[in-house]
Amino acid sequence: MIDVEIHQSFEGMNLDRVAIETLVLTVCHTHQVTDALVSIAVIDDVQTCRLNAQYLSHEGSTDCFSFDLTDETDTRRHFEVIVNGERAIEQARLRGHSDQAELALYVTHGMLHNLGHDDLVEEDAQRMHAEEDRILSGLGYGIIYHTDSPLEGSEESERRTQDPA
Repeated sequence: MIDVEIHQSFEGMNLDRVAIETLVLTVCHTHQVTDALVSIAVIDDVQTCRLNAQYLSHEGSTDCFSFDLTDETDTRRHFEVIVNGERAIEQARLRGHSDQAELALYVTHGMLHNLGHDDLVEEDAQRMHAEEDRILSGLGYGIIYHTDSPLEGSEESERRTQDPA
């Protein structure tokens, strides 16, 4: 059984909880995870900066964090994904799609990290981002990561290539 908990401390967006739960269930089932507790937290940019400094010793903001909290004695997986709702709104506006689609990208990205995907090496990143697009397209969001829309400045380019999640 997959249980999904959704927590929202950033109130700047109307969160589609059903869509996020469906997304998490889809990612889990696609990757043969049948027993898990998945916690999704939507926070703001200030909280993201604080966590980024605390857990990664990085300054500034990011889009998501992912933690596999599964204990080696657990038979049930326990994942935590923390996403930046404020950044999702900003990036969605810049990239020309909905904030819900951008947030779905962040949740998918974090879940894939928890399931063993990585994006530190270019080949791995390409595979991971293709998987994100495949999952999101299958759920009706369309191609979110690999869009042809212009990206604003180097921050977006850096975020897409050096995502610490």
